[in-house]
Amino acid sequence: MGTVYIVEDTELRRRAALKVLDVPDAGTEARLRREAQVLARLEHPGIAPVHDMGALPDGRVFYTMKWVQGERLDARLSRPVPLAERLRLFLRIADAVAFAHAQGVLHRDLKPENVMVGAFGEVLVMDWGLAKVVGDGADPVPTRKTAESAVLGTAGFMSPEQAAGESAGVDARSDVYSLGVMLQWMAAGEGVPALRAVWRKAMAAPREERYPDVGALAADVTRFLDGAAVSAYPETFLHRALRMAKRHRVALGIVAAYLAGRALILLFTGR
Repeated sequence: MGTVYIVEDTELRRRAALKVLDVPDAGTEARLRREAQVLARLEHPGIAPVHDMGALPDGRVFYTMKWVQGERLDARLSRPVPLAERLRLFLRIADAVAFAHAQGVLHRDLKPENVMVGAFGEVLVMDWGLAKVVGDGADPVPTRKTAESAVLGTAGFMSPEQAAGESAGVDARSDVYSLGVMLQWMAAGEGVPALRAVWRKAMAAPREERYPDVGALAADVTRFLDGAAVSAYPETFLHRALRMAKRHRVALGIVAAYLAGRALILLFTGR
């Protein structure tokens, strides 16, 4: 729909990202304006802020936003990164998406290519061009009605309802599905059964079987990071014992060392 350029504000002496339409028409112009106005309502550290919106001398609509210096998530994770760090990155993505949902905005195109990791470690969810305003909030500007059969999203990351063109059926759980795909991708096959259960629940084909919202998904990932039980994975007694042993292995080591020391003392004093 548009091209992004790096420009410099000569008055403020700062660089910004400028998104401008390639081939303007009534539909794409309304969509670009809508994207800018959706972003303007999402004031969150994980979402790049919009600076300005206007039209170039040739009539093409543009908007400027923060220039994020860094790299895309897929580039960052092409190098070795510990699982715990990858999961912490995921939680920051989820936090931004949860905030957007609280403002009545669905992303509908979550994927690694639409996430930037900044030079200072900040994580930003980008490209809100397919965003949908739901709930009590109204669309910032009127747009042409999306055809009921229109497929919006990216193959491999979009939910089954998006792939089927069920525009009216898309809700927060559709973004939960996409986040589940991202979690599986970010875990890079390292998931133990509990973590696999988390992304499988997020990616359940029936919407009612998924996490009800992004917060519930993030809570399970946080519990996994903390070594606690996750809601998506029913534990057996053995699994619980192994998890508790792993979680408290330092304390168990101290107790074992103490008991070994006591045994040695008793052994020698007994002689």
